[in-house]
Amino acid sequence: MATRLDVDYLVVGAGAMGMAFTDALVDHADVRVALVDRRHGAGGHWLEAYPFVRLHQSSAFYGVASTLLGGGRLQDHGPEAGLQERASQPEVVAYYADVLDRLQQTGRVQFLPGSDHLGDGTVVSRVSGRRFEVPEHCRVVNAHYLAPSIPAEMPAPFGVGDDARVLPVNDLVHVEEAPSQYVVVGAGKTATDACVWLLGQGVDPDAICWVRPRDPWMFDRALIQPDPAIFLGVPATIFESALASESLDELFLRLEDAGVMMRIDRTVTPTMAKTPTLAQWELEKLRTIEDVVRRGHLRSVERGRLTFLDGSTVRVADDAVVVHCAADGLKYPPLVPVWRPEDITLQPIRAGFPCFGAAVTGYVEATRDDDAEKNRLCPPSPFPDSLQQWAGMNVLGTRAAMSFSAEPDIKAWADGVALNPARVPAGYPPSAALDSARERLAASTGPGLERLAAWMGAG
Repeated sequence: MATRLDVDYLVVGAGAMGMAFTDALVDHADVRVALVDRRHGAGGHWLEAYPFVRLHQSSAFYGVASTLLGGGRLQDHGPEAGLQERASQPEVVAYYADVLDRLQQTGRVQFLPGSDHLGDGTVVSRVSGRRFEVPEHCRVVNAHYLAPSIPAEMPAPFGVGDDARVLPVNDLVHVEEAPSQYVVVGAGKTATDACVWLLGQGVDPDAICWVRPRDPWMFDRALIQPDPAIFLGVPATIFESALASESLDELFLRLEDAGVMMRIDRTVTPTMAKTPTLAQWELEKLRTIEDVVRRGHLRSVERGRLTFLDGSTVRVADDAVVVHCAADGLKYPPLVPVWRPEDITLQPIRAGFPCFGAAVTGYVEATRDDDAEKNRLCPPSPFPDSLQQWAGMNVLGTRAAMSFSAEPDIKAWADGVALNPARVPAGYPPSAALDSARERLAASTGPGLERLAAWMGAG
């Protein structure tokens, strides 16, 4: 027998996007929600993340709309003093536990941990085997459509010989005897974090081999801050640079010259544009690693040898520890309408900042009745991988932001939400810098979007 849940929404996934949606929905509508996750708590992949990870963005841009992560504090020491703090893995996990507790205290949110949604309104506990059913009128919210893959939960995407030492990045902190060489495999944020951590532990840069299938472009973290005079200058510079460029490669080079984008090796033109943030001090450390292998993806790892998909091999130390940072991370499924008859599929709405997009979706769901109107206000935008996809994210995301911001109530709500990177907070002092950023953005957005749209292959 299944237990019937008296709920209006079944949110499948209690990660960042599921929590942000549920928080905004419950705060603005008198509804009941069942929140389901296969893990034991809220917070999604953060529960399994490597212990030295931090948010790559400001804490203020992450979490749920009702509760500011980190309290908006500035770092008061260290190489990022003066920038907004970035929460650590334990801090993020504790934050989501507190948010979940607050949601449950409303009496309108029920959490079903360690459970799977079978796809027909039925939920089954992995622990007890109990079954739950939701009523026919209940809306299903797919909050795991873009759930990332992480090394702790995914086997290495290459063969591993019996005598090879391969560790997921999570286990790097448990190495008991220093090898003569570390081999870091991956080109994304996880790999950069692993390299920076190793260097911070005193590992000689010459003892690190970095297998980097592609080189990445990254934002300078000092500009991705919740200060509108600083932040609004970034899209203005992007659109202005697009207008002055003849190609996407030229655009990114111009953005590098403007101090917006960074690359590790200035002799290599990156092809990856997931564009996380990176600090200047991290960049300086990463540039000390000179043993960089660019032969594409690995096929296999054996004691003392790396073999690549193209058949080439590279010798490494016999005792090398190979650090697996090569999970595919962000997902790139096709965009679908957020509101469909079968479900509400959470996706980014503006360019980047998925927590804000999920919160906007929750607010719109709470305040509008017609799904066609909701989809008009909140069309989805993708995560980027290539430069072309990055252009598409900016085009679709900017158009979506223009759409929902044209609604007075949504704009008023968004202007009061710290998750919104483009807001000007109430009481923010006027300044020439803010006026200049706004004027530049207003003048360049339209024509800049046209240029980026041409590069993404759309009109």
